[in-house]
Amino acid sequence: MWEWELAAEWVRGRRIPERHHLSFQIVFMTLTLFPIRLLLIVTMMLLAWPFTFFATLGSSDQEPEQPPATWRKVVDFLLKAIMRTMWFSGGFHWVVMKGQQASPPEASILTLAPHSSYFDAIAVTLTMSSIVMKAESRDIPIWGTLIKYIQPVFVSRSDQDSRRKTVEEIRRRAQSHGKWPQIMIFPEGTCTNRTCLITFKPGAFIPGVPVQPVVLRYPNKLVSVSSWDYGELKILWLTLCQFHNRVEIEFLPVYSPSEEEKKDPALYASNVRRVMAEALGISVTDYTFEDCQLALAEGQLRLPADTCLLEFARLVRGLGLKPETLEKDLDKYSESAKMQRGGKLGLPEFAEYLGVPVSDTLEDMFSLFDESGDGRMDPREYVVALSVVCRPAQTLDTIQLAFKMYGSQDGDIDEDTLSSILKTALGVAELSVTSLFQAIDQEGTGRITFADFCRFAEMFPNFAEEYLYPKQTHSDSCAQTPPTPTPNGFCADFSPENADARRKPFRKKLD
Repeated sequence: MWEWELAAEWVRGRRIPERHHLSFQIVFMTLTLFPIRLLLIVTMMLLAWPFTFFATLGSSDQEPEQPPATWRKVVDFLLKAIMRTMWFSGGFHWVVMKGQQASPPEASILTLAPHSSYFDAIAVTLTMSSIVMKAESRDIPIWGTLIKYIQPVFVSRSDQDSRRKTVEEIRRRAQSHGKWPQIMIFPEGTCTNRTCLITFKPGAFIPGVPVQPVVLRYPNKLVSVSSWDYGELKILWLTLCQFHNRVEIEFLPVYSPSEEEKKDPALYASNVRRVMAEALGISVTDYTFEDCQLALAEGQLRLPADTCLLEFARLVRGLGLKPETLEKDLDKYSESAKMQRGGKLGLPEFAEYLGVPVSDTLEDMFSLFDESGDGRMDPREYVVALSVVCRPAQTLDTIQLAFKMYGSQDGDIDEDTLSSILKTALGVAELSVTSLFQAIDQEGTGRITFADFCRFAEMFPNFAEEYLYPKQTHSDSCAQTPPTPTPNGFCADFSPENADARRKPFRKKLD
């Protein structure tokens, strides 16, 4: 119960009321208001379904009529009223609208941030904009029909060419001179805790047309409606248990790209993000959707707050290497590293090992592993780090790969080797593994095999929290002025404002 209370205090930086008072409120609301609100929300969705079902009969890929047919205008009006009633039933009694929404010919794309939960759909239902959605969403009972009505751009995970097709469809609609409904895009690509804006994906900016930035604010006293903080089901429960929820939607002036921005979608995205961050009064960070996946991976070795693997992942991308394509090469890299038999590589040999030219980015990556500062690094450490980045939730696969590289002919390792493996896998400078090693090495031989490690991990799935960092807190990670938390749990040292400062001196591996 108090997990939510403490999280709310951390996120909002506010003083929490008396525990017994809050506990009584949650229990009372759960037994009274919550089921009523849930019933009303379901009723509103069921009421909207017949309208959307008959309106979506036929092909959804057909270009909309211009001007819209009268029946379409009537359905739009009714659905907006029903959806607004649904949000009202959920406690969003007043939705504050600021600024003026541009017309489709003025801005065919709306970029919405920060994206923190499914409650952000309030902006979608109030504008009846199209959105970019995964194709599986249209198969959701009732809700899938509501989604199809707004003529979304569907992304298929099973189609390897889906990304290109999605970009082409966005461009086609964006350049239709207002014939299609506006597309509302969440350029962050994932949910955050709203304390900063992560790197925007370029999809909304590739067409090179004007966009209208839209910012969201949830100025609630306690509940920070963020999937990052609580999870989807929990925020639904907590939000419906709060008597009143506030949300502000602000339409910023239309942003028209320069010729340089039209040629460089990443620059265009970065500049729009800065405008939105300034309107929100928050910072920006260079970390991306993929970094969020890495930080939140549900493996047995959850990355601690002071990890350097996020920086390592950024450098991998900076070299033009994509973790999703590198995964199939892990065995090749590990075999090559094993052949070194503990030998170390200099920068030129490391460049040859990766098949990339020597560059500033490669030097930065090299320095992460050059612990002694003598210009040499162990390629096995690179492989372990790369394995974590490529498959962050598959802890045992990474450990098994490490045992193959570091193990003796019998496949066993000692305590120092285990320490080296786990420090690299977690991306930390110091790590005591003595208690963990002794717990695994029950016979006291001073050596353990991967089978020993695997059996222990099955018996104690939370071994990392218990043996490696039981007293770790996140309060010391990445400086930021209290009470504002570190953005998304990420280090802000590499935000665009500090681009020059971050080059020298560069942090050594895991420091």
